[in-house]
Amino acid sequence: MPALVLLGAQWGDEGKGKATDLLGGSVDYVVRYQGGNNAGHTVVVGDQKYALHLLPSGILSPGCTPVIGNGVVVDPSVLLSELSGLNERGVDTSKLLISGNAHIITSYNVTVDKVSERFLGKRKIGTTGRGIGPTYADKINRVGIRVQDLYDESILTQKVEAALDVKNQMLTKFYNRRAIAVEQVVEELLGYADKLAPYVADTVLVLNQALEQDKVVLFEGGQGTLLDIDHGTYPFVTSSNPTAGGACTGAGVGPTKISRVIGILKAYTTRVGAGPFPTELFDEDGEALRRIGGERGVTTGRDRRCGWFDAVIARYATRVNGLTDFFLTKLDVLTGWEQIPVCVAYEIDGRRVEELPYSQSDFHHAKPVYEMLPGWSEDISKAKSFSDLPKNAQAYVKALEEMSGAPISAIGVGPGRDETIEINSFL
Repeated sequence: MPALVLLGAQWGDEGKGKATDLLGGSVDYVVRYQGGNNAGHTVVVGDQKYALHLLPSGILSPGCTPVIGNGVVVDPSVLLSELSGLNERGVDTSKLLISGNAHIITSYNVTVDKVSERFLGKRKIGTTGRGIGPTYADKINRVGIRVQDLYDESILTQKVEAALDVKNQMLTKFYNRRAIAVEQVVEELLGYADKLAPYVADTVLVLNQALEQDKVVLFEGGQGTLLDIDHGTYPFVTSSNPTAGGACTGAGVGPTKISRVIGILKAYTTRVGAGPFPTELFDEDGEALRRIGGERGVTTGRDRRCGWFDAVIARYATRVNGLTDFFLTKLDVLTGWEQIPVCVAYEIDGRRVEELPYSQSDFHHAKPVYEMLPGWSEDISKAKSFSDLPKNAQAYVKALEEMSGAPISAIGVGPGRDETIEINSFL
């Protein structure tokens, strides 16, 4: 049962799309198991660049079946727009499968997200305003709308009424907004039914049957470990579980079927949105990382906050995900620095701390303890094997591997599909 989980080992934006796409030609199914269109992957194929927000990256690999699992929240308009854009560029999207149990992001979820975030002012979380959090909240509160509800108008109407009973009270009396009409929402949602129908399936059954037939299934997380609702830097997190355990609940497969867990690490660190970030840089080095690395959010368009590599976070990701391998991306971005700082521990109130503190207060006060590693100036984008890398680049990779607690099995040396050094096969 060759089932692999591929996830971000930092705060997201580590290059999961490149890694997934690299494996896509060798796997039978690629499954998004959580998140929504608040995540984004950039995949470069030849001279073509694709920005994917909701669709699994495997949709660009012929022969691979892309799956949106039950743990994902789906904005139908965004999904249909993304499918249309790929079709116009000659990409076959007909094999896509969408779980009938996936929850739908409604227009009122987007409205609630935007007004509530604006109301928080300085205490805002940094949400993308796309309705992700309110949709997951509806799911937990058992007033959510699922894909399968689009095919029973009576049930759909009852569920929208139940959801808006409370939300309209909140919008009108608390946020001074206009009430939302049930009929308008139902009509809008029913308009998506026929367009989505060819893709809707019992994906839990499909995936488990595929694994029983020894098909290769890759589970793709949407955000990074430190954005996990349970294991991230709460409350500055997403609304779901991008950690490895989320693959089981978000796709409907048992943990005994997972054979490998691959963490994606950037050779430095970035994050988008608010929240603590011990190695964040506010100087010329930070700006250089942002410029050279093209650090702008695929989905949000926001500049990413940039900092040096944080080995404390990497060790934490190894532990909570049970990582078996790392895929190190964007090593090429570090070319040109004489010395490269790496955070090996934190200083908190005069104490040296080598593991991620469980206390939110401690983490907010954590100051990085750096170890300086020698840099390199040679162009590494044409390297095809580990031995092709400059000696200092090799030493940097080995040091990160030792500090992080799992083998680095692949290295990204450029944005292209073929600009990857494979040290150990993932399959």
